Amino acid sequence: MDQTSPTQQAKVVQAQNQVAGANGSPKEDPHSQPNTTDSVNLGAYNKQDLEVLLKDSLVKKGFIKPESIKDIEHAITTYNINLIDYLISQNIVSKENIGQTIAEHFGCNYIDLEVNQPSKELIRTLPEEISIGYRIVVVDADDQNVLLATDNPSSSGLLAKIQPIFGSKHVSLAYSLPEDLDSVLVYYRKPLETRFNKIIQEQAHIAPEIIDEIIKDAIILDVSDIHFEPQENVVVIRFRIDGVLHEAGQIPKQYYEKILNRLKVQSNMRIDEHGSSQDGAIRYVADEEPIDIRISIVPTLDGEKVALRLLAGYSRNLNFKNLGFNVVNLKTINTQIHRPFGMIVTTGPTGSGKTTTLYALLKLLNNPDINLTTIEDPVEYKIYGVNQIQVNASTNLTFTEGLRTIVRQDPDIILVGEIRDKATAKLAVNAALTGHLLFSTFHANDASTAIPRFMDMGVEPFLLASTLNAIIAQRLVRLIHPQCRMKYTVSLEDLKAHLPTAGNYFKEPKVTLYYGKGCEACNYTGFKGRSAIYEIITVTPNMKKLIMQNPSGEEIWQLARSEGVKSLFEDGLDKVKAGRTTLEELMRVAESK
Repeated sequence: MDQTSPTQQAKVVQAQNQVAGANGSPKEDPHSQPNTTDSVNLGAYNKQDLEVLLKDSLVKKGFIKPESIKDIEHAITTYNINLIDYLISQNIVSKENIGQTIAEHFGCNYIDLEVNQPSKELIRTLPEEISIGYRIVVVDADDQNVLLATDNPSSSGLLAKIQPIFGSKHVSLAYSLPEDLDSVLVYYRKPLETRFNKIIQEQAHIAPEIIDEIIKDAIILDVSDIHFEPQENVVVIRFRIDGVLHEAGQIPKQYYEKILNRLKVQSNMRIDEHGSSQDGAIRYVADEEPIDIRISIVPTLDGEKVALRLLAGYSRNLNFKNLGFNVVNLKTINTQIHRPFGMIVTTGPTGSGKTTTLYALLKLLNNPDINLTTIEDPVEYKIYGVNQIQVNASTNLTFTEGLRTIVRQDPDIILVGEIRDKATAKLAVNAALTGHLLFSTFHANDASTAIPRFMDMGVEPFLLASTLNAIIAQRLVRLIHPQCRMKYTVSLEDLKAHLPTAGNYFKEPKVTLYYGKGCEACNYTGFKGRSAIYEIITVTPNMKKLIMQNPSGEEIWQLARSEGVKSLFEDGLDKVKAGRTTLEELMRVAESK
C-alpha cells in the first residue's frame, strides 16, 4: 500500500512554497508563527473575511481574472454556496492552489487531509474538547516533532494551549480546508444511540435534537438516503452510503411520534394523516450551507416509515474528471454532445447516476451564448446559467406539457428528466428532429435494449434512426478505499469457479486483484466513494440502417460489438484491474455478456 506520510506531504508543500518564493512569492518558514499582519485580523477571522482575502490573493497570483470576480460573486450569491466550493467545482482554481493560498495568509504550510488521512490513534492524541473546540488534529508525530492541522492556525492562544500536551516536542501547524478537517473530526463523534440516550435523559428538545444529530451524521458520512423504519419496540435508523444501506442506530419507539410530527410540520404534511402516503420537502441549513431534503412517508404494519433523500443544493462533482469515463468513451461523448441536434439518452436502474451524467454534460456545454433549459422531477442540483423547471402535477406541468412549452422558449439544448411515456417519447424525438440537442434518461437494462423499447413506445424506426445520437448505459460501483487497499493473487482456474468467463478477460495463470481491508475511515466497509461504469452505443451509418429494420436488442448489440463497443462489464473490469474496485463489486452490478 503506497502512501505518503503527512510529514512528507508537508515537506513537499514547503519545498513548493520555497520554489514559489524564488519566483517572487514570499517564502514561508514551516515553523514560523502565524502571520497576522494582513488587512484583516486573522486571529478572529470569519468566513467572509477569509473569502475577501482569498479572492484578492487568487487575483494577484493570476488564478482568477479580475473581470471574472463579479460573475463569481453573482454565482455564489445566487446559489448560496461558499467561494471555495464554487472555484473547485467549476475548475477555476485547484483545491491545492486554494489551500496553499490560504495557508500563506496564516504563515504556515498546507496539508491535504483527503490525501493524507491521519490514523484514529493519532487523531485521538488530543483531548476531544480541544480538538473539536479549536478544530485541530494531529496528523503526524515522532519522538521530536508533532504536526497538527487546523482551519484556523492563528486562533488566539492555540499554541499555548497545545504545547503543554506534547512537552518538549516541537509543535508545528499546517492549514487544512474546513471540509477535509470535518472528515477526520468525525472520529470523535460518539455512536448515534449514545447521543440519543443523552438527549432523552436531558428531556429538553428530544425530537429536534435527535433529527439534528441524524442529519449531521448523514452529511458527514456522505449519505444519500436516511430511513426511519418502525419495528415493534424500536425505530431503526439506516443510512444509504455509496448505494448500500447500513444500520446507524435505534430510537425507542415511544419517542417516534414526536419525531414524525416534527418532520411532517417542517415539510408541510398533515400530522393527522396516518393511513396514506405523503410527500414533502424541507431545507436544512448546516454550517451556513443549505441542503434540500425530499421526504416520503408511507404507512406500514408497525407505523409510518420515513425516507429522506438528501439533495445537494450545489454539486461539486459534476464533471468528466471524476465520473469514471475512460479515454475512448470520453472522446466518444465529447464528439456526440457537440453535434448540432439529436438525442443523447442515459439508461440504467434507479440510482445508477444517470441524471448526474447528464448534468455533467450540461455543465460542459453551459456558456452565455447557449439557451439551456431543463424539465425535471425533482430539480436535484442547481446549475448556474441553466433554466431549470420543476415538474408540478397540481398545475399540469408534466414532462410532456413542460417539453411542449420549452420548445416554444427558443432553446438550444433541452434536458428532459425522464422519458416515461409515449407522448413524451414522441415529443422528444420531434424536438431533436427540429434542430435541438436533447438529453434525457430512459429505463432500459443496457444500451442495446433501449432502441427496441423506444419502438415499443410508438416511435417510428425512421424517426429514431434520424434523431438518436448515442445511448449511454451505466451502473455505479463502489471504489476501494485507498487508505486500506490490499492486493492478492488468485489462480485463473480458481477465478473461473467464481467467474466462468474469466478466461475471456485474463490470460495469465496468476491474476492480481485488490480489495479493501476496512478501517474506521471507511466504516470498515473497505469502500469509499463510487464511480460509474459505461456502455456507449453511437448511432453510426450502419446502426441507422439496422434500426430501420426494427431489430432486436441482441442484433443491435452484435453490430455495436463489431464496431468496438465495450460492455458494462468490460468497462468495469478495467477498473478492477487498475485496483479501483473489486471483482465482487463489479459482479454485483453487471454481468458478463
